[in-house]
Amino acid sequence: MLIMLLLVESIVMCFVLLLVCAVGIANGPVGLVGLYEADVQQRVVELGYTTKEKIRKRHSLMTATLFVPVLILPPVMVYFLNGAVGFWDGFWQMTVILLTMNLFDRLFIDAYWVGCTKAWIIPGTEDLQPYIPKKVLIRKWVGTFISFPVLAAILAGVMTFLL
Repeated sequence: MLIMLLLVESIVMCFVLLLVCAVGIANGPVGLVGLYEADVQQRVVELGYTTKEKIRKRHSLMTATLFVPVLILPPVMVYFLNGAVGFWDGFWQMTVILLTMNLFDRLFIDAYWVGCTKAWIIPGTEDLQPYIPKKVLIRKWVGTFISFPVLAAILAGVMTFLL
């Protein structure tokens, strides 16, 4: 039963990520150009699609819109729905949820949606593709497997202290 809950909760977090991205590019990929590398952002500004200030504001809004649920939903789901008790129980469950969400991000959003579809192509920046260069991709993969278990540990520690 717990495995089914974790699967559903992981899908919920994947949906949150997908929703943030879909809303962010609803009026075109320039809406989330803050997620692109600096050279793409600079070109988009040069092309007159947006300004550096708008990029900064939208990136901050997107970050808050994504990370507030990432910081709140997993602990709530794990401790109040799943009945986790203590640090270890919460840690491993939140690690499963967060890693699943990030694997979805790496495999579906980065590799497929950004890398293989036209949804994220900004006219005039095609020569700057791939939008996620190898070096950045490696950094994202390493970050997935290091930073999100660390985040799960911090959240589990906080929840253990509060409960």
